[in-house]
Amino acid sequence: MIVTKPLVSAEPSAVASVQQWRDGEMHAVQDCLAEETPVAMVYNGVSHAVMLATAQDLEDFALGFALSEGIVQDASELYAIEVQAQEQGVALHCSIASERFMQLKERRRTLAGKTGCGLCGAENLAQAMRYPVALHNSVVFSSASIVAALAALPAHQLLQQKTGATHASAYVLADGSIQLVREDVGRHNALDKVIGAYAKSELKDTVEANRGFVITTSRASFEMVQKVASAGLSLLVAVSAPTALAVRVAEECGLCLVGFARGSRYVVYSHGDKILL
Repeated sequence: MIVTKPLVSAEPSAVASVQQWRDGEMHAVQDCLAEETPVAMVYNGVSHAVMLATAQDLEDFALGFALSEGIVQDASELYAIEVQAQEQGVALHCSIASERFMQLKERRRTLAGKTGCGLCGAENLAQAMRYPVALHNSVVFSSASIVAALAALPAHQLLQQKTGATHASAYVLADGSIQLVREDVGRHNALDKVIGAYAKSELKDTVEANRGFVITTSRASFEMVQKVASAGLSLLVAVSAPTALAVRVAEECGLCLVGFARGSRYVVYSHGDKILL
């Protein structure tokens, strides 16, 4: 009988022995790799989704995912989260309000998430294309704050510094100061984590809460716009390009969408009147 080691790890990273070609010679070195771990979202005992994710900040992930997917409408409707490490991955057992659980069962949605996929497993187009409600606010943002936050973000990306393989999302105050950063191998997961952290933090209850904004180190897809707008925030700054659908949805719902944000440069794709120069 052949006994093999479990392939799945519940750690965020791992060290591997590798061969590195450098200066015309091969060298044996140690490299730090980001882990991909299957994370199951279980609601009131029923498995709903499995995402490949980084196994850290998992309680934030559970709450942010539940809010972003419309499983709960408010953080208070998620009563408890139990993190269970298993041989095949990690299960997040979430206890939610009975009304929300009944709605979830009616949706009959099963996901098999991947690091680059946002809509895997939706049963129909209506489920996949959940457009965010309009953002009715007159919040404006400073260009200087965007540039300052972009410059400060890399210092907060500790897992990226170790592995070079993770995305980050950050919640930034109006003055450009970074308040929350979460990392993950999946860009959607990183955003869910920071939304979850924001939803349960004291920041959400402050007067300045909706004057903050989100930075993502990825492209800005439809679902990234959907998640940020659903959190009630009206500026998403992405270091890479947006999709055309993301721009149209951002324009329609009142979200200011910024792409190619690098150094002191960026491109505004929707609601440029929300940025003061």
